[in-house]
Amino acid sequence: MSSYAEVYGSWKSDPEGFWAQAAKEIDWVTPPQKTFDAHAGVYGRWYTGGTCNTCYNALDRHVENGRADQPAIIYDSPITGNQKTYTYAELLTEVNALASVMQDKGITKGDRVIIYMPMVAEAAVSMLACARLGAVHSVVFGGFAAAELATRIDDCAPKMIISASCGIEPGRIVAYKPLLDEAIELSASKPETTLILQREQQTCDLIEGRDFDYASLTAAAREAGATVDCVPVEATDPLYILYTSGTTGQPKGVVRDNGGHMVALKWSMKAIYDIDPGMVYWAASDVGWVVGHSYIVYAPLLHGCTSILFEGKPVGTPDAGTFWRVISEHGVEALFTAPTAFRAIKGQDPKGEFIGKYDLSKFRILFLAGERADPDTIHWAEDKLGVPVIDHWWQTETGWTIAGNPMGLGQLPVKYGSPTVPMPGYDMQVLNDEGEPLPAGELGNIVVKLPLPPGCFPTLWNAEERFKDAYLAEFPGYYKTADAGYIDEDGYLFIMARTDDIINVAGHRLSTGGMEEVVAGHKDVAECAVIGVADEMKGQIPCGFLILNAGCNREHDEIKKEVIALVREKIGPVAAFKSAMVVQRLPKTRSGKILRGTMQKIADGMEWKMPATIDDPAILDEISEVLKQQK
Repeated sequence: MSSYAEVYGSWKSDPEGFWAQAAKEIDWVTPPQKTFDAHAGVYGRWYTGGTCNTCYNALDRHVENGRADQPAIIYDSPITGNQKTYTYAELLTEVNALASVMQDKGITKGDRVIIYMPMVAEAAVSMLACARLGAVHSVVFGGFAAAELATRIDDCAPKMIISASCGIEPGRIVAYKPLLDEAIELSASKPETTLILQREQQTCDLIEGRDFDYASLTAAAREAGATVDCVPVEATDPLYILYTSGTTGQPKGVVRDNGGHMVALKWSMKAIYDIDPGMVYWAASDVGWVVGHSYIVYAPLLHGCTSILFEGKPVGTPDAGTFWRVISEHGVEALFTAPTAFRAIKGQDPKGEFIGKYDLSKFRILFLAGERADPDTIHWAEDKLGVPVIDHWWQTETGWTIAGNPMGLGQLPVKYGSPTVPMPGYDMQVLNDEGEPLPAGELGNIVVKLPLPPGCFPTLWNAEERFKDAYLAEFPGYYKTADAGYIDEDGYLFIMARTDDIINVAGHRLSTGGMEEVVAGHKDVAECAVIGVADEMKGQIPCGFLILNAGCNREHDEIKKEVIALVREKIGPVAAFKSAMVVQRLPKTRSGKILRGTMQKIADGMEWKMPATIDDPAILDEISEVLKQQK
């Protein structure tokens, strides 16, 4: 029997008591004066008056309490053929060495540090070293182009950037240093120092006075036995800034605090993922995304687990059996990845023949999140692996599960297409556009009654008004998830679509608004719209509609190629922007708003209604015709 109803009920009847109890799992320098202060911040703040250090809780306390020789992180890179295990004591040594180097370069509490790294252990070390010093890290996914990196540099004004000479993808090397140099050139805000990890696959030149060699400086600090005391910070001080796509194309800096983040993540490891300290846990994501922050680095280490840090892909490194090899070799008990990864594995190995080649006897649970897990993929995974396959839903903004099936409290019945039920801390409601509650089963705006629980963002970096406007203004008293869906009569949540123009490409939330900004910059494009079209492999892929300048008589195919290349250059390959088509007109409302939602339904072959506010209904027929020709 699941204890979910009892646990959720205990939170609902006494929210502060519930989270005060959960906070006992964290070592505090000074205990919080208040569990929740409703008068602090925009909607209240958790654990005010408390001081703490996230690095201490992730490393030092485990070394002091008997886990010094337990593996903390296992780095596994099928791309380079390298593996390395760091015990808790060894990881602490690495973090101390880097923190000492950073301190020598002037990094102190509150300074920002951008981490622009591939999936290497040094990325996690860099995050923890920042946390140790009370510095605020901002990890930028290594696949982002220079212009995207530059916007983040200008927004958070880092004193230091930690990067690498290159990233390695199947069949190609991505040179990071030219992208980094260009981004710094484009930025108004210049970092004082950059630390560069030279990778043997491709090294780079260092700029004298600004660039320093990561390995030689940390080696010297290590040999000198350098240690750095953990800097106490307020529970409400920021641990990190993580940029997520904004509808305007301007990224939003999601702020994560120290205290509430630790409490929520520590609680989630057992309650949601059914993982005990000492077990091996693997989130197959990237440190550039929120999953990598929460469940590669912080949650497993806070809980005393062994975390896998994997530099590879589900297929092609070298084959569709690589996940099973990692699980088998390292004794993984739970895997958390995106449905996209499983669609790729299923596409290459539909019969699951690779699975039988490995010993998966320790493997107990598969968790999926990042986009909606389609029932076909879940059925395939259940059938081939013979373990529970659990879909759950959360966002960069929340940092941990909004709705899930809490395996540590006892599994609830699965309803395919639903991430199951709200977790403690989340009072979920479905409202119509006027803010009125909707009955069970009716589609509407999914919102969370304020306050948000510990671990969720309290604001956006240097943008409090934008935070209020984007998330709180439309439905006063609620956090707007910008997802549409419904809650059924059993309290199960169903997420059906985004309500704004953020699309989900292989688990990466990307803004079509940002893409439109790039496309509109092409000299021959007068107007454009980008929508997300359903894709079996990636969940969604962007599709661009272009209206060309009057008098433009160039070959359409040439313009399309240039537009695709432009998006790749400005946003990066992660956008998967490969489809563009020329149209005469775009469907709009009488007030001039492009009807992207209707276009998307037509492209996906879904049922749609003629919008009441459309200016000229004939345009939708023209769009349908162009889409047919494209197929």
